[in-house]
Amino acid sequence: MDLFKTKKKKIPGTSFREVNKDAQLIYKRIKSQTKRTPYLRSKYFKKEKVFLALFWAHLFDKNEKDRVRRLKFYDCALDLIKNSTYDPESRENFQKKGELLHRFYGITTNREKFVVQIKENKRTKRKDLISIYPV
Repeated sequence: MDLFKTKKKKIPGTSFREVNKDAQLIYKRIKSQTKRTPYLRSKYFKKEKVFLALFWAHLFDKNEKDRVRRLKFYDCALDLIKNSTYDPESRENFQKKGELLHRFYGITTNREKFVVQIKENKRTKRKDLISIYPV
């Protein structure tokens, strides 16, 4: 398992309001670059798009403490998606056979490990950021 070392730090803050404010600024900057669904281009997937909107829906399924814990790594995760060339841990989704789940492992500049999970539809090849969480 290779860890991608990001050049970003965790988003500071202890409450959801503080952390969400910074994360939303980062998201708005990416969202303003396109008229449609916000995305990043990934080096690992040969500059294919990884869409970000599904992450926000998944995030709000969690309780507030877990949201803060996950959202702190948002900037680091985006850096990993853009720049990582390390092979992820990939497997078929056991709930839906038509999907692949890719888990990328990263480490912040403060030496904190985290995981970024991307879902890929086998038929359409669409990739969505699903989850970010610390190890």
